[in-house]
Amino acid sequence: MDKKLLINLQRVPKHVAIIMDGNGRWAEGKGMSRVFGHRNALTAVRESIESAAQIGVKAITLYAFSTENWNRPKLEVDALMSLLVNSLKKELPTFQENGVLVNAIGNIENLPNKAKKALNNVIIQTKDNSKVIMTLALSYGSREEIVNAIKNISKKVVNKELSVKEIDENIINNHLYTFNLPEVDLMIRTSGEKRISNFLLWQMAYAELYFTDVLWPDFRKEHFYDAIIDYQNRERRFGKTSKQITE
Repeated sequence: MDKKLLINLQRVPKHVAIIMDGNGRWAEGKGMSRVFGHRNALTAVRESIESAAQIGVKAITLYAFSTENWNRPKLEVDALMSLLVNSLKKELPTFQENGVLVNAIGNIENLPNKAKKALNNVIIQTKDNSKVIMTLALSYGSREEIVNAIKNISKKVVNKELSVKEIDENIINNHLYTFNLPEVDLMIRTSGEKRISNFLLWQMAYAELYFTDVLWPDFRKEHFYDAIIDYQNRERRFGKTSKQITE
């Protein structure tokens, strides 16, 4: 049975965030280098984006490269940057076919020029798409994002563009990289690890967390739908009681 048929299209999460974990272990399990795992993860990315577009998810954010990932061996970092460039070029037709608007968050200036150029090109070419926003978190760290937001808000207070009394959740939201995205409803992490790993800490305050043992290169549409079905079987109370939600 097609698992998509089990999904209530009226209760689909607006924003799904994914920590794509397990590429290295997948490759090592096959006696190959970690880079081999990264190269074989593209199908999982494609199927997740297509699945999101087909059921009406409005935003999907992929943790592609963290600020901490710069500490990995240079060979692996260089391979990841090269893979980013090639993947963006290769997947452009998929983005256009599925109405995907490509977005990016993080310290993008730290990326190599070739990667920045490829990224900007795809962002420009997909800017008129409106079915789903796919955000790549690149050179991204949530703590760094929050620190930058505080610095920018502080500058406005010093320059008397903003008063301390005006600072609220909306002001903070508007100074984050994700100011144009809804809050995360569902976070998926593959490979059996159960951590958030400095990913969208503010934005996931009320997100449902879904962990699967499937390694990212093996992740397919059926696994994405499993996560959505699990999400729809949960009761989201946002601090209220079950009785209040029912009433």
